[in-house]
Amino acid sequence: MLLELDNVTVSYGRIEALHGISLTVEEGEVVALIGANGAGKTTTMRAISGTRGLSSGKITFNGEDISKLRADLRVVRGLCQSPEGRQIFPGMTVLENLDMGAYTRRDSAGIAADLEKVLEMFPRLRERRKQAGGTLSGGEQQMLAVGRALMSRPKLLLLDEPSMGLAPMIIQQIFDIITEINQQGTTILLVEQNAQQALSRAHRGYVLETGRIVKEGSGQDLLHDPAVKEAYLGVA
Repeated sequence: MLLELDNVTVSYGRIEALHGISLTVEEGEVVALIGANGAGKTTTMRAISGTRGLSSGKITFNGEDISKLRADLRVVRGLCQSPEGRQIFPGMTVLENLDMGAYTRRDSAGIAADLEKVLEMFPRLRERRKQAGGTLSGGEQQMLAVGRALMSRPKLLLLDEPSMGLAPMIIQQIFDIITEINQQGTTILLVEQNAQQALSRAHRGYVLETGRIVKEGSGQDLLHDPAVKEAYLGVA
């Protein structure tokens, strides 16, 4: 088991955002976490990446209890997030943004090899490597955010709403890249409002509603579940 959340509760003041959720991610999987706005998807990601403390419960990563581990040390362990809203550094060039993704690493030859792999995967970033991140289109910024996360050479890549605000054609491209990243050996936990794309690419999925997991199953089973279709796929 690569990642396990066991009865995790997270609160913002007196408001409980996650009510004892449990989920697992096996090595090599794409696992999707779907739900409406305010369901607790981003809070789950923050709890895993260490930017939000737990009220109770336990998070285990690669056999180690990381419930109280600092966020930067989780990155060193191989847990890296491409955050909601992309959050690239707008005044830095594409290459400088990618370099920031490798800030915990000291293996310069490995970093150079991974940079080349990222630029091969995202030819648009190679074309724009000297441009400031803030001048890129939304789709290109999303590619940069994912590429930056890959530069840490993660064991588990956390993707938070990668399709947000993008045109349908670009969304398709981003999800094709997510599939490719997984096929090259990176395990992925994907939080996404675009349930159709997420579940069609995922090995397994969880449905989160108001801070509770209400359904789990294979991506295909959830994709064809009548309640999921009605709530998230716009199919009655």
